[in-house]
Amino acid sequence: IAKDGKFHPRVLTLGGDHTITLPLLRGIADIYGPVSVIHFDSHLDTWKPDNGPWLPDEDPPVTHGSYFWYAAQEGLMINGSNIHVGIRGAISSWKDYENDREVGFVISHADEIEDVGYKGIVKKIRDVVGDNPVYLSLDIDVIDPGMAPAPEIGGFTTREIKKILQGLEGLKIVGADIVEVAPAYDTQDEITQIAAANIGWMILGLMAKTPLTV
Repeated sequence: IAKDGKFHPRVLTLGGDHTITLPLLRGIADIYGPVSVIHFDSHLDTWKPDNGPWLPDEDPPVTHGSYFWYAAQEGLMINGSNIHVGIRGAISSWKDYENDREVGFVISHADEIEDVGYKGIVKKIRDVVGDNPVYLSLDIDVIDPGMAPAPEIGGFTTREIKKILQGLEGLKIVGADIVEVAPAYDTQDEITQIAAANIGWMILGLMAKTPLTV
Protein backbone atom coordinates (compact mmCIF):
# COMPACT_ATOMS: atom_id res chain seq x y z
CA ILE A 1 0.00 0.00 0.00
CA ALA A 2 3.03 2.29 -0.12
CA LYS A 3 2.92 4.97 -2.80
CA ASP A 4 6.12 3.67 -4.39
CA GLY A 5 4.87 0.08 -4.42
CA LYS A 6 7.72 -1.10 -2.21
CA PHE A 7 7.89 -2.66 1.24
CA HIS A 8 8.87 -0.30 4.06
CA PRO A 9 9.71 -1.31 7.65
CA ARG A 10 7.10 -0.25 10.18
CA VAL A 11 8.22 1.59 13.28
CA LEU A 12 6.93 1.67 16.87
CA THR A 13 8.28 4.82 18.52
CA LEU A 14 8.55 5.22 22.29
CA GLY A 15 8.36 8.62 24.01
CA GLY A 16 8.39 11.16 25.28
CA ASP A 17 6.25 14.21 24.70
CA HIS A 18 3.26 13.63 22.43
CA THR A 19 4.49 16.22 19.93
CA ILE A 20 6.66 13.44 18.43
CA THR A 21 3.53 12.20 16.64
CA LEU A 22 3.62 15.14 14.20
CA PRO A 23 7.03 14.42 12.60
CA LEU A 24 6.20 10.71 12.64
CA LEU A 25 2.99 11.36 10.70
CA ARG A 26 4.96 13.48 8.23
CA GLY A 27 7.29 10.56 7.58
CA ILE A 28 4.38 8.14 7.28
CA ALA A 29 2.56 10.42 4.81
CA ASP A 30 5.66 10.59 2.61
CA ILE A 31 5.40 6.82 2.19
CA TYR A 32 1.68 6.03 2.34
CA GLY A 33 -0.09 9.36 1.86
CA PRO A 34 -2.74 10.52 4.35
CA VAL A 35 -3.68 7.92 6.96
CA SER A 36 -6.41 7.26 9.50
CA VAL A 37 -5.33 7.82 13.09
CA ILE A 38 -6.43 5.79 16.12
CA HIS A 39 -5.57 8.01 19.07
CA PHE A 40 -5.76 6.50 22.58
CA ASP A 41 -5.68 9.38 25.06
CA SER A 42 -7.61 11.11 27.81
CA HIS A 43 -7.30 14.45 25.95
CA LEU A 44 -8.17 15.59 22.42
CA ASP A 45 -4.83 17.16 21.41
CA THR A 46 -6.45 19.07 18.54
CA TRP A 47 -6.35 22.61 19.97
CA LYS A 48 -5.98 25.52 17.58
CA PRO A 49 -2.70 27.27 18.39
CA ASP A 50 -4.46 30.63 18.76
CA ASN A 51 -6.54 29.15 21.60
CA GLY A 52 -3.40 28.83 23.72
CA PRO A 53 -1.87 31.29 26.21
CA TRP A 54 0.19 33.14 23.61
CA LEU A 55 0.53 36.87 23.09
CA PRO A 56 -0.73 38.31 19.76
CA ASP A 57 2.81 38.88 18.47
CA GLU A 58 4.08 35.45 19.48
CA ASP A 59 4.49 32.55 17.07
CA PRO A 60 2.67 29.65 18.80
CA PRO A 61 4.82 26.53 19.11
CA VAL A 62 3.64 23.01 18.42
CA THR A 63 2.58 21.55 21.77
CA HIS A 64 1.35 18.24 23.14
CA GLY A 65 -2.16 19.67 22.85
CA SER A 66 -2.06 21.04 19.29
CA TYR A 67 0.00 18.69 17.10
CA PHE A 68 -3.06 17.06 15.49
CA TRP A 69 -4.28 20.50 14.39
CA TYR A 70 -0.99 20.97 12.54
CA ALA A 71 -1.22 17.46 11.11
CA ALA A 72 -4.66 18.26 9.70
CA GLN A 73 -3.45 21.53 8.20
CA GLU A 74 -0.66 19.63 6.45
CA GLY A 75 -3.06 17.02 5.05
CA LEU A 76 -1.43 14.13 6.90
CA MET A 77 -4.73 12.54 8.02
CA ILE A 78 -7.87 11.40 6.20
CA ASN A 79 -10.55 13.83 7.40
CA GLY A 80 -13.45 12.11 9.15
CA SER A 81 -11.67 8.76 9.38
CA ASN A 82 -9.77 9.35 12.62
CA ILE A 83 -10.87 8.44 16.14
CA HIS A 84 -9.99 9.36 19.71
CA VAL A 85 -10.45 6.50 22.17
CA GLY A 86 -10.65 6.94 25.95
CA ILE A 87 -11.36 10.68 26.08
CA ARG A 88 -12.23 11.93 29.57
CA GLY A 89 -10.45 15.27 30.03
CA ALA A 90 -12.40 17.43 32.44
CA ILE A 91 -11.63 20.90 31.06
CA SER A 92 -12.45 20.69 27.33
CA SER A 93 -14.82 23.41 26.12
CA TRP A 94 -17.47 23.30 23.39
CA LYS A 95 -15.00 25.16 21.16
CA ASP A 96 -12.49 22.36 21.65
CA TYR A 97 -15.05 19.79 20.51
CA GLU A 98 -16.13 21.95 17.57
CA ASN A 99 -12.52 22.35 16.48
CA ASP A 100 -11.96 18.62 16.93
CA ARG A 101 -14.70 17.87 14.40
CA GLU A 102 -13.09 20.28 11.93
CA VAL A 103 -9.74 18.52 12.36
CA GLY A 104 -11.51 15.30 11.38
CA PHE A 105 -11.92 13.12 14.46
CA VAL A 106 -14.72 10.98 15.86
CA ILE A 107 -14.72 10.58 19.66
CA SER A 108 -15.15 7.47 21.79
CA HIS A 109 -15.29 8.56 25.42
CA ALA A 110 -13.81 6.39 28.15
CA ASP A 111 -17.13 5.81 29.89
CA GLU A 112 -18.66 4.30 26.74
CA ILE A 113 -17.10 1.02 27.77
CA GLU A 114 -19.70 0.81 30.56
CA ASP A 115 -22.51 0.83 27.98
CA VAL A 116 -21.13 -0.98 24.93
CA GLY A 117 -18.19 -2.95 26.34
CA TYR A 118 -14.84 -3.34 24.66
CA LYS A 119 -16.49 -5.00 21.64
CA GLY A 120 -18.60 -1.91 21.02
CA ILE A 121 -15.54 0.30 21.15
CA VAL A 122 -13.66 -1.99 18.77
CA LYS A 123 -16.58 -1.89 16.33
CA LYS A 124 -16.66 1.92 16.45
CA ILE A 125 -12.93 2.10 15.75
CA ARG A 126 -13.12 -0.30 12.82
CA ASP A 127 -16.17 1.47 11.37
CA VAL A 128 -14.31 4.81 11.44
CA VAL A 129 -10.95 3.75 9.98
CA GLY A 130 -12.27 1.16 7.54
CA ASP A 131 -9.68 -0.29 5.19
CA ASN A 132 -7.38 2.75 5.30
CA PRO A 133 -3.73 2.64 6.31
CA VAL A 134 -3.73 3.30 10.06
CA TYR A 135 -1.38 5.11 12.43
CA LEU A 136 -1.87 4.22 16.10
CA SER A 137 -0.85 6.70 18.79
CA LEU A 138 -1.25 5.79 22.47
CA ASP A 139 -0.79 8.23 25.34
CA ILE A 140 -0.25 6.18 28.48
CA ASP A 141 -2.72 8.39 30.36
CA VAL A 142 -5.55 6.60 28.54
CA ILE A 143 -5.07 4.04 31.32
CA ASP A 144 -6.60 4.65 34.73
CA PRO A 145 -4.18 6.39 37.16
CA GLY A 146 -4.49 3.43 39.52
CA MET A 147 -2.51 1.43 36.94
CA ALA A 148 -0.50 4.21 35.27
CA PRO A 149 -0.38 7.36 37.44
CA ALA A 150 -1.63 10.46 35.56
CA PRO A 151 -3.98 13.41 36.29
CA GLU A 152 -7.30 12.14 34.86
CA ILE A 153 -9.36 9.58 36.78
CA GLY A 154 -11.73 7.07 35.16
CA GLY A 155 -9.47 5.57 32.51
CA PHE A 156 -9.34 2.11 31.00
CA THR A 157 -7.88 -0.80 32.90
CA THR A 158 -4.91 -2.55 31.37
CA ARG A 159 -7.16 -5.54 30.71
CA GLU A 160 -9.60 -3.35 28.76
CA ILE A 161 -6.78 -1.85 26.69
CA LYS A 162 -5.52 -5.35 25.89
CA LYS A 163 -8.96 -6.48 24.73
CA ILE A 164 -9.44 -3.38 22.57
CA LEU A 165 -6.03 -3.79 20.95
CA GLN A 166 -6.68 -7.47 20.29
CA GLY A 167 -9.84 -6.42 18.46
CA LEU A 168 -7.80 -4.37 15.99
CA GLU A 169 -6.15 -7.40 14.41
CA GLY A 170 -6.25 -7.19 10.64
CA LEU A 171 -6.07 -3.40 10.38
CA LYS A 172 -3.34 -1.99 8.13
CA ILE A 173 -1.20 -0.46 10.87
CA VAL A 174 1.67 1.38 9.17
CA GLY A 175 3.21 2.87 12.31
CA ALA A 176 2.61 3.57 15.98
CA ASP A 177 3.85 5.36 19.05
CA ILE A 178 3.50 5.05 22.83
CA VAL A 179 4.09 8.36 24.58
CA GLU A 180 4.06 10.33 27.84
CA VAL A 181 5.78 7.57 29.81
CA ALA A 182 7.97 9.32 32.39
CA PRO A 183 10.09 6.82 34.36
CA ALA A 184 11.18 9.51 36.81
CA TYR A 185 7.56 9.95 37.93
CA ASP A 186 6.58 6.28 37.94
CA THR A 187 5.86 4.29 41.08
CA GLN A 188 8.53 2.27 42.84
CA ASP A 189 7.02 -0.83 41.23
CA GLU A 190 7.34 0.77 37.76
CA ILE A 191 3.75 -0.09 36.87
CA THR A 192 3.52 2.54 34.11
CA GLN A 193 6.61 1.22 32.36
CA ILE A 194 5.35 -2.35 32.69
CA ALA A 195 2.03 -1.34 31.11
CA ALA A 196 3.79 0.51 28.28
CA ALA A 197 6.11 -2.43 27.57
CA ASN A 198 3.23 -4.88 27.36
CA ILE A 199 1.20 -2.55 25.14
CA GLY A 200 4.20 -2.11 22.86
CA TRP A 201 4.58 -5.87 22.55
CA MET A 202 0.92 -6.15 21.58
CA ILE A 203 1.20 -3.44 18.93
CA LEU A 204 4.23 -5.14 17.39
CA GLY A 205 2.20 -8.34 17.34
CA LEU A 206 -0.62 -6.60 15.46
CA MET A 207 1.86 -5.44 12.84
CA ALA A 208 3.45 -8.87 12.52
CA LYS A 209 0.09 -10.63 12.11
CA THR A 210 -0.98 -8.34 9.26
CA PRO A 211 1.72 -8.01 6.59
CA LEU A 212 1.23 -5.01 4.34
CA THR A 213 0.64 -5.97 0.73
CA VAL A 214 2.23 -3.84 -1.99
